[in-house]
Amino acid sequence: MSRPAYGIQLPVQSQSTLYAEHWEAGAGAADLVAIARAVDGAGFGYLAVCDHVAVPRRLAPAMSTVWYDPVATLAHLAAVTEHVRLLSHVAVVGLRHPLITAKQYATLDHLSGGRLILGVGAGHVREEFEVLGADFERRGAVLDETIDALRAALGPEEFPEHHGKVYEFTGLGQRPRPAQPRIPLWIGGSSPAAVRRAALKGDGWLPQGDPRDRLPAQIARLERLRAEAGAEGPFTVGAITEPLYVGRAGWEVGRRTLTGTPEEVAESLRAYRAMGVDQIQVRFRSRDRAELIEQINLFGAEVAPRID
Repeated sequence: MSRPAYGIQLPVQSQSTLYAEHWEAGAGAADLVAIARAVDGAGFGYLAVCDHVAVPRRLAPAMSTVWYDPVATLAHLAAVTEHVRLLSHVAVVGLRHPLITAKQYATLDHLSGGRLILGVGAGHVREEFEVLGADFERRGAVLDETIDALRAALGPEEFPEHHGKVYEFTGLGQRPRPAQPRIPLWIGGSSPAAVRRAALKGDGWLPQGDPRDRLPAQIARLERLRAEAGAEGPFTVGAITEPLYVGRAGWEVGRRTLTGTPEEVAESLRAYRAMGVDQIQVRFRSRDRAELIEQINLFGAEVAPRID
Protein backbone atom coordinates (compact mmCIF):
# COMPACT_ATOMS: atom_id res chain seq x y z
CA MET A 1 0.00 0.00 0.00
CA SER A 2 1.30 3.46 -0.88
CA ARG A 3 1.72 6.09 1.80
CA PRO A 4 -1.38 8.13 2.66
CA ALA A 5 -1.89 11.48 1.02
CA TYR A 6 -1.79 14.43 3.37
CA GLY A 7 -3.66 17.69 3.61
CA ILE A 8 -4.24 20.54 6.01
CA GLN A 9 -7.10 22.65 7.27
CA LEU A 10 -5.81 26.19 7.06
CA PRO A 11 -5.36 28.39 10.12
CA VAL A 12 -6.73 31.95 10.30
CA GLN A 13 -9.89 31.16 8.28
CA SER A 14 -11.61 29.61 11.30
CA GLN A 15 -10.61 30.44 14.86
CA SER A 16 -12.37 28.15 17.31
CA THR A 17 -10.68 28.14 20.70
CA LEU A 18 -10.34 24.37 20.32
CA TYR A 19 -7.47 24.75 17.86
CA ALA A 20 -6.59 28.35 16.96
CA GLU A 21 -3.14 29.63 17.91
CA HIS A 22 -2.85 33.04 19.58
CA TRP A 23 -1.12 34.66 16.60
CA GLU A 24 -4.06 33.91 14.28
CA ALA A 25 -6.22 36.61 15.89
CA GLY A 26 -4.11 39.30 14.23
CA ALA A 27 -3.61 37.48 10.93
CA GLY A 28 -5.39 38.05 7.64
CA ALA A 29 -5.38 37.66 3.88
CA ALA A 30 -1.62 38.00 3.38
CA ASP A 31 -0.99 35.26 5.94
CA LEU A 32 -3.48 32.92 4.30
CA VAL A 33 -1.86 33.45 0.91
CA ALA A 34 1.64 32.82 2.24
CA ILE A 35 0.55 29.66 4.05
CA ALA A 36 -1.38 28.37 1.04
CA ARG A 37 1.65 28.88 -1.19
CA ALA A 38 3.82 27.00 1.31
CA VAL A 39 1.32 24.13 1.42
CA ASP A 40 1.27 24.04 -2.39
CA GLY A 41 5.05 24.00 -2.62
CA ALA A 42 5.43 21.33 0.07
CA GLY A 43 3.39 18.80 -1.91
CA PHE A 44 0.27 18.70 0.24
CA GLY A 45 -2.70 17.01 -1.39
CA TYR A 46 -5.23 19.60 -0.32
CA LEU A 47 -5.90 22.68 1.76
CA ALA A 48 -9.25 22.99 3.51
CA VAL A 49 -11.59 25.76 4.60
CA CYS A 50 -14.58 25.54 7.00
CA ASP A 51 -18.16 26.80 6.71
CA HIS A 52 -20.39 28.74 9.10
CA VAL A 53 -22.70 31.54 8.00
CA ALA A 54 -23.37 33.04 11.43
CA VAL A 55 -22.42 32.01 14.96
CA PRO A 56 -24.91 32.67 17.78
CA ARG A 57 -23.80 34.69 20.77
CA ARG A 58 -24.10 31.66 23.10
CA LEU A 59 -21.43 29.78 21.09
CA ALA A 60 -19.21 32.70 20.15
CA PRO A 61 -16.88 32.45 23.20
CA ALA A 62 -15.85 28.92 22.16
CA MET A 63 -16.30 28.99 18.40
CA SER A 64 -15.46 32.68 17.81
CA THR A 65 -17.20 34.48 14.96
CA VAL A 66 -14.20 34.23 12.60
CA TRP A 67 -15.28 31.86 9.84
CA TYR A 68 -14.23 32.89 6.36
CA ASP A 69 -16.62 31.98 3.56
CA PRO A 70 -15.30 28.76 1.98
CA VAL A 71 -16.09 29.54 -1.66
CA ALA A 72 -14.66 33.07 -1.57
CA THR A 73 -11.58 31.90 0.33
CA LEU A 74 -10.87 28.84 -1.82
CA ALA A 75 -11.33 30.90 -4.99
CA HIS A 76 -8.87 33.50 -3.70
CA LEU A 77 -6.33 30.82 -2.84
CA ALA A 78 -6.86 28.97 -6.12
CA ALA A 79 -5.51 32.03 -7.89
CA VAL A 80 -2.24 32.01 -5.92
CA THR A 81 -1.55 28.24 -5.97
CA GLU A 82 -0.95 25.77 -8.78
CA HIS A 83 -1.35 22.15 -7.75
CA VAL A 84 -2.92 21.73 -4.31
CA ARG A 85 -6.55 20.63 -4.27
CA LEU A 86 -9.25 22.78 -2.65
CA LEU A 87 -11.45 21.14 0.00
CA SER A 88 -14.51 22.44 1.80
CA HIS A 89 -14.28 20.79 5.22
CA VAL A 90 -17.16 20.87 5.45
CA ALA A 91 -19.76 22.86 3.55
CA VAL A 92 -23.09 22.84 5.40
CA VAL A 93 -24.98 22.45 2.15
CA GLY A 94 -28.38 22.10 3.83
CA LEU A 95 -28.30 25.85 4.52
CA ARG A 96 -28.58 26.65 0.81
CA HIS A 97 -30.55 25.54 -2.23
CA PRO A 98 -28.47 22.95 -4.12
CA LEU A 99 -28.53 25.04 -7.31
CA ILE A 100 -26.85 27.89 -5.42
CA THR A 101 -24.24 25.51 -4.02
CA ALA A 102 -23.72 23.96 -7.45
CA LYS A 103 -23.28 27.35 -9.12
CA GLN A 104 -20.65 28.40 -6.59
CA TYR A 105 -18.62 25.21 -6.51
CA ALA A 106 -18.89 24.48 -10.25
CA THR A 107 -17.49 27.93 -10.90
CA LEU A 108 -14.70 27.31 -8.37
CA ASP A 109 -13.81 23.99 -10.02
CA HIS A 110 -13.88 25.62 -13.46
CA LEU A 111 -11.68 28.55 -12.44
CA SER A 112 -9.19 26.34 -10.56
CA GLY A 113 -8.72 23.89 -13.41
CA GLY A 114 -10.48 21.00 -11.66
CA ARG A 115 -8.99 21.12 -8.17
CA LEU A 116 -12.16 21.03 -6.05
CA ILE A 117 -13.00 18.37 -3.48
CA LEU A 118 -16.48 19.05 -2.11
CA GLY A 119 -16.72 18.07 1.54
CA VAL A 120 -20.23 18.27 2.98
CA GLY A 121 -21.79 17.80 6.40
CA ALA A 122 -25.06 18.14 8.27
CA GLY A 123 -24.17 21.11 10.50
CA HIS A 124 -24.88 21.51 14.21
CA VAL A 125 -25.87 25.12 14.99
CA ARG A 126 -29.65 25.40 15.36
CA GLU A 127 -29.83 29.20 15.19
CA GLU A 128 -27.89 29.21 11.94
CA PHE A 129 -30.51 26.99 10.31
CA GLU A 130 -33.45 28.87 11.77
CA VAL A 131 -32.37 32.34 10.65
CA LEU A 132 -31.85 31.07 7.09
CA GLY A 133 -35.17 29.25 6.99
CA ALA A 134 -33.56 25.80 6.86
CA ASP A 135 -34.93 22.74 8.69
CA PHE A 136 -32.64 21.90 11.60
CA GLU A 137 -34.61 18.89 12.84
CA ARG A 138 -34.61 17.21 9.43
CA ARG A 139 -31.12 18.29 8.43
CA GLY A 140 -29.91 14.71 7.97
CA ALA A 141 -32.69 13.78 5.57
CA VAL A 142 -32.30 17.09 3.75
CA LEU A 143 -28.56 16.47 3.42
CA ASP A 144 -29.20 13.04 1.93
CA GLU A 145 -31.39 14.55 -0.76
CA THR A 146 -29.08 17.53 -1.26
CA ILE A 147 -26.22 15.16 -2.05
CA ASP A 148 -28.33 13.54 -4.77
CA ALA A 149 -29.30 16.96 -6.11
CA LEU A 150 -25.66 18.08 -6.13
CA ARG A 151 -24.58 14.95 -7.97
CA ALA A 152 -26.98 15.97 -10.75
CA ALA A 153 -26.23 19.69 -10.64
CA LEU A 154 -22.45 19.20 -10.65
CA GLY A 155 -22.51 16.54 -13.34
CA PRO A 156 -21.88 16.99 -17.06
CA GLU A 157 -25.39 18.12 -18.04
CA GLU A 158 -25.96 21.80 -18.77
CA PHE A 159 -29.62 21.36 -17.76
CA PRO A 160 -29.54 19.02 -14.75
CA GLU A 161 -32.65 17.41 -13.30
CA HIS A 162 -33.61 16.44 -9.78
CA HIS A 163 -37.00 15.34 -8.49
CA GLY A 164 -37.11 14.92 -4.73
CA LYS A 165 -39.21 15.57 -1.64
CA VAL A 166 -37.52 18.84 -0.79
CA TYR A 167 -36.05 20.06 -4.07
CA GLU A 168 -37.30 19.89 -7.63
CA PHE A 169 -35.60 21.35 -10.69
CA THR A 170 -35.55 20.72 -14.42
CA GLY A 171 -35.01 22.79 -17.55
CA LEU A 172 -32.67 25.24 -15.80
CA GLY A 173 -29.18 25.53 -17.26
CA GLN A 174 -25.96 26.34 -15.44
CA ARG A 175 -22.63 27.14 -17.03
CA PRO A 176 -19.71 27.06 -16.69
CA ARG A 177 -19.68 23.35 -15.94
CA PRO A 178 -17.07 21.92 -13.55
CA ALA A 179 -13.70 21.10 -15.10
CA GLN A 180 -13.79 17.62 -13.53
CA PRO A 181 -16.12 15.01 -15.01
CA ARG A 182 -17.01 13.99 -11.44
CA ILE A 183 -16.22 16.18 -8.47
CA PRO A 184 -15.13 14.06 -5.49
CA LEU A 185 -17.71 14.34 -2.73
CA TRP A 186 -16.43 13.58 0.76
CA ILE A 187 -18.87 13.39 3.66
CA GLY A 188 -17.95 14.61 7.11
CA GLY A 189 -19.02 13.48 10.54
CA SER A 190 -18.51 10.59 12.93
CA SER A 191 -22.03 9.82 14.11
CA PRO A 192 -23.55 6.51 12.98
CA ALA A 193 -25.76 8.42 10.52
CA ALA A 194 -22.79 10.33 9.08
CA VAL A 195 -20.69 7.20 8.64
CA ARG A 196 -23.59 5.45 6.93
CA ARG A 197 -24.12 8.48 4.67
CA ALA A 198 -20.45 8.50 3.73
CA ALA A 199 -20.45 4.78 2.96
CA LEU A 200 -23.56 4.85 0.80
CA LYS A 201 -23.46 8.29 -0.82
CA GLY A 202 -19.89 9.57 -0.71
CA ASP A 203 -16.58 9.20 -2.48
CA GLY A 204 -14.82 9.59 0.84
CA TRP A 205 -15.20 10.04 4.59
CA LEU A 206 -13.96 12.94 6.72
CA PRO A 207 -14.09 12.01 10.41
CA GLN A 208 -14.81 14.59 13.03
CA GLY A 209 -12.00 14.23 15.48
CA ASP A 210 -12.06 10.46 16.03
CA PRO A 211 -9.03 9.44 18.10
CA ARG A 212 -6.87 6.63 16.78
CA ASP A 213 -8.48 3.94 18.89
CA ARG A 214 -11.92 4.65 17.39
CA LEU A 215 -10.85 4.59 13.76
CA PRO A 216 -10.56 0.83 13.16
CA ALA A 217 -14.18 0.21 14.17
CA GLN A 218 -15.39 3.15 12.09
CA ILE A 219 -13.43 1.97 9.04
CA ALA A 220 -14.72 -1.58 9.48
CA ARG A 221 -18.29 -0.25 9.52
CA LEU A 222 -17.67 1.78 6.37
CA GLU A 223 -16.33 -1.28 4.60
CA ARG A 224 -19.21 -3.45 5.77
CA LEU A 225 -21.87 -0.95 4.70
CA ARG A 226 -20.29 -0.48 1.29
CA ALA A 227 -19.99 -4.23 0.77
CA GLU A 228 -23.61 -4.83 1.78
CA ALA A 229 -24.78 -2.10 -0.62
CA GLY A 230 -22.56 -3.30 -3.46
CA ALA A 231 -20.90 0.12 -3.60
CA GLU A 232 -18.10 0.28 -6.15
CA GLY A 233 -15.48 2.76 -7.24
CA PRO A 234 -12.70 4.51 -5.34
CA PHE A 235 -13.39 5.58 -1.78
CA THR A 236 -11.07 7.76 0.32
CA VAL A 237 -10.90 7.15 4.07
CA GLY A 238 -9.59 10.12 6.01
CA ALA A 239 -8.24 10.77 9.49
CA ILE A 240 -7.32 13.88 11.45
CA THR A 241 -4.04 13.39 13.23
CA GLU A 242 -2.95 14.66 16.59
CA PRO A 243 -1.36 18.14 16.55
CA LEU A 244 2.20 17.88 15.22
CA TYR A 245 5.53 19.55 15.80
CA VAL A 246 8.50 18.32 13.78
CA GLY A 247 11.69 18.55 15.84
CA ARG A 248 12.18 19.65 19.43
CA ALA A 249 9.98 22.62 20.13
CA GLY A 250 11.69 24.22 23.10
CA TRP A 251 8.29 25.49 24.22
CA GLU A 252 5.15 23.88 25.62
CA VAL A 253 3.26 22.33 22.70
CA GLY A 254 0.79 20.28 24.77
CA ARG A 255 0.86 16.66 25.87
CA ARG A 256 -1.30 15.44 22.96
CA THR A 257 1.05 16.90 20.36
CA LEU A 258 3.06 14.36 18.39
CA THR A 259 6.63 15.65 18.31
CA GLY A 260 10.11 14.35 17.57
CA THR A 261 12.52 13.80 14.72
CA PRO A 262 11.09 13.42 11.21
CA GLU A 263 11.50 9.64 11.45
CA GLU A 264 9.78 9.52 14.85
CA VAL A 265 6.84 11.53 13.58
CA ALA A 266 6.64 9.46 10.40
CA GLU A 267 6.78 6.20 12.36
CA SER A 268 3.78 7.25 14.41
CA LEU A 269 1.82 8.40 11.36
CA ARG A 270 2.45 5.11 9.56
CA ALA A 271 -0.04 3.56 11.96
CA TYR A 272 -2.83 5.32 10.09
CA ARG A 273 -1.95 3.52 6.87
CA ALA A 274 -2.07 0.19 8.70
CA MET A 275 -5.66 0.96 9.77
CA GLY A 276 -6.73 1.50 6.16
CA VAL A 277 -6.56 5.30 6.11
CA ASP A 278 -5.99 6.84 2.65
CA GLN A 279 -5.41 10.48 3.61
CA ILE A 280 -4.40 12.22 6.79
CA GLN A 281 -5.19 15.80 7.73
CA VAL A 282 -2.41 17.35 9.79
CA ARG A 283 -2.20 20.43 11.98
CA PHE A 284 0.96 22.01 13.36
CA ARG A 285 1.57 23.89 16.60
CA SER A 286 3.17 27.26 15.95
CA ARG A 287 3.82 30.64 17.56
CA ASP A 288 3.71 32.70 14.38
CA ARG A 289 3.32 32.42 10.63
CA ALA A 290 7.03 31.87 10.03
CA GLU A 291 7.16 28.92 12.41
CA LEU A 292 4.07 27.38 10.81
CA ILE A 293 5.56 27.67 7.32
CA GLU A 294 8.79 26.15 8.62
CA GLN A 295 6.78 23.21 9.99
CA ILE A 296 4.89 22.79 6.71
CA ASN A 297 8.16 22.71 4.75
CA LEU A 298 9.81 20.30 7.21
CA PHE A 299 6.85 17.95 7.01
CA GLY A 300 6.79 17.97 3.21
CA ALA A 301 10.54 17.48 2.86
CA GLU A 302 11.45 15.25 5.80
CA VAL A 303 8.35 13.49 7.16
CA ALA A 304 6.08 12.77 4.21
CA PRO A 305 8.70 10.75 2.25
CA ARG A 306 9.16 8.53 5.29
CA ILE A 307 5.47 7.60 5.59
CA ASP A 308 5.83 4.47 3.49
